[in-house]
Amino acid sequence: MTGDDGQASGGLDWPGLLRAGLHGLGLRPAEFWALTPLELMLMLGREARADALFTRDRLENLLRRYPDVAPEERAEHDGNG
Repeated sequence: MTGDDGQASGGLDWPGLLRAGLHGLGLRPAEFWALTPLELMLMLGREARADALFTRDRLENLLRRYPDVAPEERAEHDGNG
């Protein structure tokens, strides 16, 4: 779902962040893309939101949602093995 500005609701404004990083901060593209969103926000002087922090709970949630599975195990689960 997108908002009135065409951006995904709740997503990051990548074009705006890219402009801020390249023009506002004078970063080179490789420097910009090497940053985490949190690092970029700090460089721009914005406070980090509590929900943007990568906590142990968020890591565990990601691990449950996207478990590491070896390719041969994935084929077995998909019925392709």
